[in-house]
Amino acid sequence: MSAGTFTPQPGAASLPRQVLAQTRMETKLILRNGEQLLLAVVIPLIVLAGGIEAAKHFDLKFSHSAVDTLAPGILALAIMSTSFTSLAITTGFERRYGVLKRLGSSPLPRSGLLAGKVGALLLVEVIQVVILGGAALLFGWAPTITVAGVCGALATALLGTAAFASLGLFVAGSLRAEATLAAANLIYLLLMAGGGVVFPTSSYGTFGHVIALLPSGALGAGMRASLIDGAFPALQLLVLAVWAVIGTLLTARTFKWE
Repeated sequence: MSAGTFTPQPGAASLPRQVLAQTRMETKLILRNGEQLLLAVVIPLIVLAGGIEAAKHFDLKFSHSAVDTLAPGILALAIMSTSFTSLAITTGFERRYGVLKRLGSSPLPRSGLLAGKVGALLLVEVIQVVILGGAALLFGWAPTITVAGVCGALATALLGTAAFASLGLFVAGSLRAEATLAAANLIYLLLMAGGGVVFPTSSYGTFGHVIALLPSGALGAGMRASLIDGAFPALQLLVLAVWAVIGTLLTARTFKWE
C-alpha cells in the first residue's frame, strides 16, 4: 500500500464543478415546481392552441398562416416566462428565506451562483423549445430554415435570456418577495397581452413602433424574423443587447443578497 493513499485532501471543488452542481440543482428545482412548469410550458401551450383556434373562428388575418405566425412568438413567450418571471420569483423568495445569503458565504463565488442560475435557465429553455416546437409542428408549423435564420434565432434566444434575466434579477433584488411575485406576474401578463411578444408589432398599429423597442417586442420580432423570413434580426438583437446592458447595470447597483 503506497504512502498517503488515505490522506484526506480538504478543499473546495474546482469552479467549473461547483457551477455544474449549482446548475443541476437549480434545474431540478425549476422542473419540480408546479408554478414554474405552468409558466414555462402550460401557459404557452394554451396560448398557442387558443391563438390558432381564435384565428379560425374570428377570421384573423396574418401575413402568414396562424401557426407560422404564432409559433415563434410562443417560443419567445416561453423564454420570457422562464428567464424573467420564474427567475425573479425564485430569486425573490431565496432572498427572503436567506438562501442567497448562505450560498453567498459558501465556496461557490457569487459569479458562480449567477452562472449556475443562467445555466439552469438555458437547460429549461431547451426543454421548452423541444416541447413547444414539437406541439407547433403537430399543428402544422413549417418554419423557414436557413443558416442566417437559425443563427438569428439562437442569438435572439441568448440575448433575450440575458436581457430578461438581468431585469428579473433587478426586480427580485430590489423588492420584497411578495412584491416581486406580484410585479413579475403583472409584467408578464402585460407583456404577453400587449408587448409584441406573441403577436407581431404591426398588429398594434402606430403604437407598434414603440412596442418594438421593448425587450418583449424585440424578442418576439427577432424570433419571427428568424423563423418566418429566415433572416438575421440585427436590429432586434441590438435592442436586446441594450436592454441586457441596462438590466445588468441596474442589478449591479441595486441587488441585495438578503
